[in-house]
Amino acid sequence: MRNKKQLSARYYNIGQLRIDYWNDLKRVTSGLARTKNGPAAEKKGIAKANALLQDLDNVECYFAFPGKHRMAQVKHSLEYQEFAILAQLVSDTTRQLVNESYRSHPDFLEEDGEEANNLPPHQESKNKQYFEVLVVEDISDSEENTLRHDLKQLHDSEDQFAYGVVVQRSFQDALIALLFNFNIQAVVIRYAPPYRVKEISPLILPYVQHVLKLDLASRAEEDLGPILGELVKKLRPQLDTYYVTDSSLRDLKDSTITSFKRIFYRREDLQELHLMIIQGIGERFETPFFSALMEYSQKPTGVFHAMPISRGNSIFKSRWIQDFGKFYGRNMFLAETSATTGGLDSLLQPTGPLKKAQEMARDAYGAQHTYFVTNGTSTANKIVMQALVEPGDVVLIDRDCHKSHHYGLVLAGAFPVYLDSYPIQEYSMYGAVPLVQIRTKLLNLKNAGRLDKVKMLLLTNCTFDGLVYNVERVMQEVLAIKPDMIFLWDEAWFAFAGFTYTYRQRTGMLVADKLFRRYSSPEYRKEYEAHIAGLGKEDIPRLPDPDKVRIRVYATQSTHKTLSSFRQGSMIHIWDNDFRRKSESTFLEAYMTHTSTSPNYQMLASLDAGRRQVQFEGFELVEKSIELAMTLRAKIHDNPLLNKYFDVLTIQDFIPDQYRQTGLNEYYDNDEGWNRMEEAWEADEFVLDPTKITLHIGRTGVDGDTFKNTYLMDQFNIQINKTSRNTVLFMTNIGTTRGSVTYLTNALLRIAKDLEARVKAMNKRELGILKKRIHSLTNEVPPLPDFSHFHHSFQAVPGVPGGNLRDAYFLTYNEENYEYIPISDCLPALKNGKTLVASSFVIPYPPGFPVLVPGQVVSEEIILFLLALDVSEIHGYRADLGLRVFQDRVLDRHKTTSSMGGMSMRSTKANK
Repeated sequence: MRNKKQLSARYYNIGQLRIDYWNDLKRVTSGLARTKNGPAAEKKGIAKANALLQDLDNVECYFAFPGKHRMAQVKHSLEYQEFAILAQLVSDTTRQLVNESYRSHPDFLEEDGEEANNLPPHQESKNKQYFEVLVVEDISDSEENTLRHDLKQLHDSEDQFAYGVVVQRSFQDALIALLFNFNIQAVVIRYAPPYRVKEISPLILPYVQHVLKLDLASRAEEDLGPILGELVKKLRPQLDTYYVTDSSLRDLKDSTITSFKRIFYRREDLQELHLMIIQGIGERFETPFFSALMEYSQKPTGVFHAMPISRGNSIFKSRWIQDFGKFYGRNMFLAETSATTGGLDSLLQPTGPLKKAQEMARDAYGAQHTYFVTNGTSTANKIVMQALVEPGDVVLIDRDCHKSHHYGLVLAGAFPVYLDSYPIQEYSMYGAVPLVQIRTKLLNLKNAGRLDKVKMLLLTNCTFDGLVYNVERVMQEVLAIKPDMIFLWDEAWFAFAGFTYTYRQRTGMLVADKLFRRYSSPEYRKEYEAHIAGLGKEDIPRLPDPDKVRIRVYATQSTHKTLSSFRQGSMIHIWDNDFRRKSESTFLEAYMTHTSTSPNYQMLASLDAGRRQVQFEGFELVEKSIELAMTLRAKIHDNPLLNKYFDVLTIQDFIPDQYRQTGLNEYYDNDEGWNRMEEAWEADEFVLDPTKITLHIGRTGVDGDTFKNTYLMDQFNIQINKTSRNTVLFMTNIGTTRGSVTYLTNALLRIAKDLEARVKAMNKRELGILKKRIHSLTNEVPPLPDFSHFHHSFQAVPGVPGGNLRDAYFLTYNEENYEYIPISDCLPALKNGKTLVASSFVIPYPPGFPVLVPGQVVSEEIILFLLALDVSEIHGYRADLGLRVFQDRVLDRHKTTSSMGGMSMRSTKANK
């Protein structure tokens, strides 16, 4: 028989276990309520119900609903064999948990033991926002009841917010409640909670052991309150924390004072605590710009400015486009304006609600500065590049990053040093850039005397396919070589990561703050000095010098990709020691350069409202999106028909062994169930974001592009993220529902059944053709080329990494400088000794990044890759003309002019 730990491995998280156990209890109690049960069946049912209730007791103690009184009623009904009442109680509770109706009916929370079901089924509490307050104190049951009663008496029926109370009596139990209970929005730590008051149930231990590793049992109890406050900020930084103590102000450490929103003393009225809790929630609930826009839209105005569409005047009085107005609704047009006064604000120089909205976003994302961007992360990337990089600076950049970075390099005039990601040949995609390659390039530049010109390291985190860097390790080892390096983390697909701890530890903003605190500490100075003392003459330090290191981190995020925002809504987050001193003015100039003077107010309002959402429910929504991704992975893995044609690619498919120090191969296994991901996300060089679900479809005999368009979109209206030759990529996000995952599963099952039927109907010749196609998709994969090198005419310094991309790009403004060569003629030309140098970006979709950039030498591997591609979209390549390359005479002349002072061909055009 399986033990409780093995049983819990069947569920990805405690939420799945909790609902499943309540549904099991519902089935058992419904059976007991039937009149035809024999004594043996009844006895078995009672034993099963008791076992389930015992397990649920170990879970429900961390939630305000269903609460102690309801649980006591359930147990009472079972003990006295009142099976009809029991079945009704369990059925009601299960329904309220599944549909979360208790959140709309705070009166379900019977703090004084009143029966909640007296409420009419559709009565709502005046649209109140419901949350829960975690109170941590070792008190008796009677004291707990008094506390609940006193707090309830302070509630006002007109309040916008209503809360329930969850009491935990120990440090450990408080941590577990924070992990389990999404409803908690405020934490009150009263006095000195003990470390432990009970043993943790084996049923829930797998879900919490990663946060119970702290060895704090020997710490004095008076220290545990402040330590818990710090851990709350680490695990769920959006929550408001309060501390009730008897310690005098002079005895409180500075770190304790700053860890809490407010500190109370025993003699202070409980009402002050209640009011502070409500005020704290109200502050987070604010949406400065969205609220200002709503208010403005309701004002009667006269428009003698731009935008006939404003107020809907040109729409609703039209005889021909009223359907347009009906589709979008009147509010959209009432809020459409070019005004920057009258309660609104200017994005280019905000002083009012936009300024406050950006400051609130800054705090929510853990940045020092945050800027809204209304034309996507493509523009955000160019803003950061232009703000920080001067012509001639060297930028280390992963070659397979978004094309906006490459164009940003052209605009800035920087010299890129391209870094190659490790290839995943079997699936026609790239992984991520190993740290050893970054270090090697940096050391090569240092040995060539070019380290002073290196300005930035630019990496994509996470990648399109879900590969995530160990951000802390990368930054530490790079700063050990180049202590003032600027880091640009392209987090276009990772905006959601800041709202659950496992992910947040691999984000640019958290790591910047963490490293700043660490490198500023006396403990680190001692660690660094010991490290240096232990090095040999030829050893290279792995730790940065605390006297030289500067933390300069920028993150660009496509908020609209993974959080709530209208399309193109993006943000730039900054954590930069030197921003005020070195970069603010150039950043604002770059921001002005690329930002429209007519930004979309609806988009800005959505960024503001989306910030409120993630501060209140980001933790819950992100965790649920991960859960749904895991559920989909397990379903495809376990279903015989689905796994006949499809494989969900695993961690070991994406990440070679040498980059997985913990040895984690997959999140889900048939025999062992769910493997915990926390240790790998702390230690491994690369990890795989489970919300990016790559499905290998090679065994269907259908390529990725056809599968996406003909099967998923045309037949089922299912949109997906990207494809490769033999894979399709799904992703879950905070908008994904259980219904949509079920619909996708159903679609895949129907596709698989259709494939089964087609195969059975095939004749021998058709089967042979299918087998060849499957063999081609699974074995004849085009080799993935690495970046070759810049032609010597475009090298920043001969023989040293770094290319003059800008000069190569602008040479093509004169059409006499390039020619076209048919792709079929390229290999013979290379074999005859001809050097081909690309004069344009060549970007096949998929994979969606340049395989050639201006000034790059065309290699045989690149041509073979292009010939083997079976995609319909290749930017920068014209099938009717061929590959665009520089003429030989241009390369020779450009080499001469470059050696005469580094002048570009464009600058000598008059001397042609």
